[in-house]
Amino acid sequence: MLTGAGLTRAWSHDRAHAFFSRAVWNPETLGISLSHLVVRALLPETAVLTVAVDDTLFKRRGKKVFGAAWQHDGAATGSRPIGRGTCFVVVGLVVELPFLARPVCLPVMARLWRPKQEQSKVDLAASMLRFLAACHHGRRIHVVADDVYHGPALRNLPATCTLTTRLPASAVLYDLAPPRTGKRGRLALKGERLGTPKDLAATAAFASFQVKRYQRTETVHLAEVTCLWYGSFHTRTVRVILLRDQGTASGYDLALVTTDLTTPPTGLVIRYAWRWSIEVTFAEARDLLGIGQARTRTRAAVERTAPFALYCYTITVVWYALYGHHPSDAADRREQAPWYATKTDPSLSDMITKLRRVIIAARFLPVHPGRPADAEIRTVQKAWAAASPRPGSLTRSQDITISQNVESRVFLAESRYTAPISYHSPSRR
Repeated sequence: MLTGAGLTRAWSHDRAHAFFSRAVWNPETLGISLSHLVVRALLPETAVLTVAVDDTLFKRRGKKVFGAAWQHDGAATGSRPIGRGTCFVVVGLVVELPFLARPVCLPVMARLWRPKQEQSKVDLAASMLRFLAACHHGRRIHVVADDVYHGPALRNLPATCTLTTRLPASAVLYDLAPPRTGKRGRLALKGERLGTPKDLAATAAFASFQVKRYQRTETVHLAEVTCLWYGSFHTRTVRVILLRDQGTASGYDLALVTTDLTTPPTGLVIRYAWRWSIEVTFAEARDLLGIGQARTRTRAAVERTAPFALYCYTITVVWYALYGHHPSDAADRREQAPWYATKTDPSLSDMITKLRRVIIAARFLPVHPGRPADAEIRTVQKAWAAASPRPGSLTRSQDITISQNVESRVFLAESRYTAPISYHSPSRR
């Protein structure tokens, strides 16, 4: 943080640690403010919000790390999907960007979950969803999650929220409650037992549909049943969507349950496929941004650092969508890395690289005409190479536009450099 802001010579590094451990600020308030920025900048005024919910484990060692414990790790490799670290339940807005073929999940809220505590992951998710719905009052919100997120805590979401999740194979479904009979006695809350999803698939009528999911258009067979999932949603009416891939003779390959009673089945399948974008966000956040690597131990620092880093992911994508994208970015990357022969869209790595270059260029502003000194040229070249995904991968004779909001352009080559620049240190600013 201090390096990016150019404050390494002016501030001590302990001020960055104090920002997370002792400063007065609320990560959820910051996240909600960021969600409003995403909605205003990347979505139409009347757009429905698609929200993905999931949890992820950031591996940590040390007995004094608050909240660290041995627990399930979905990203673990090997036969034992467990790891020691801190687990965060994350809520993100799923948006479509015009320059990407896939949706992107932008985290806007995250809370630390601790094993063997009163609140479960579902409780944390329900609390954050209610807060998000209250802050975006009047907007309809479609929530997608995996089969872990269901239960009594999600029964009483606001009326503007719907939930679509994967139906567990052991779920028991019932027919809708029968009408009043006029007789005395307690009213029936549910109808006859329909059985598990496997039982429904044995008698359901499937129809063929074209569905675009995971950047592919496929022919699938869908069946829809309106029923009750009494054990999870009690008396609330739900729809079960059974999906059978092309070539499957019997049974089902995917079962979804949703409280959305109006969206067509194909739309629900596409919406659930968008849930995978949050898994991509987790992988990119770990590998490219180093989220979870901060050496924090106190409660406040642990609870704030990972959410703040996830917000940096969101800010990077929003900045690139508004100011950093150029249509030739993917082509330039293919020229620098010929092995990416099928690359058509910019990746998060490309976005980070461009942001680093803009930050570096902003430190070298044109002040007076004249040829720069050799030391200044070498300083710019080293900084530029450090921000590149592969050192020394720049085209020698190519003029590179730094950013639309940076007035000067830096032209780099080994033996010619004509842009007048002057280094401004933080103290001189």
